[in-house]
Amino acid sequence: MQGFHKKDIRSDEFACSKAGLIRLFAEDEAAMLKIGRQLGRQLQPGDVVCLYGCLGAGKTTLAKAIASSLDIPEREITSASFTIIAEHYGRLPFYHVDLYRLEDGGVEGIGVEECFDHDGITVIEWPERGESIIPEERINVRINIEQAGRTLEIESLKPLSF
Repeated sequence: MQGFHKKDIRSDEFACSKAGLIRLFAEDEAAMLKIGRQLGRQLQPGDVVCLYGCLGAGKTTLAKAIASSLDIPEREITSASFTIIAEHYGRLPFYHVDLYRLEDGGVEGIGVEECFDHDGITVIEWPERGESIIPEERINVRINIEQAGRTLEIESLKPLSF
């Protein structure tokens, strides 16, 4: 089977009708892109998405897909490790934040908070390095590498559908 499928869903009722935790499995990069595009189409101005995972898990791949759902070419989205904050403009502003190069606690005062004050979408890679400033109301995506692909756990206070 190609693509992604719901591996396990834990929520009050169905993944498409309630907030909670949705667990998906992506067999390949195309499936990761499809999941990211579906997530991106459901985002609203002001939403913050935190991408957790080890190096090579697919965080930037998901960021590219979310950006493409906002009419931003995927090729414009790269690992922002040297830029920390990259702004892109499509249907909505897209703020791609990569905190990989920061020391724990080094996020204060570099301008990340300003991304949350705009009517765009903010996607943060390595959010564990900036937990103190990231809004509590956010969508957390945890990507785990498995032998046959990736498991994505998407936790949200708002309803999402996949």
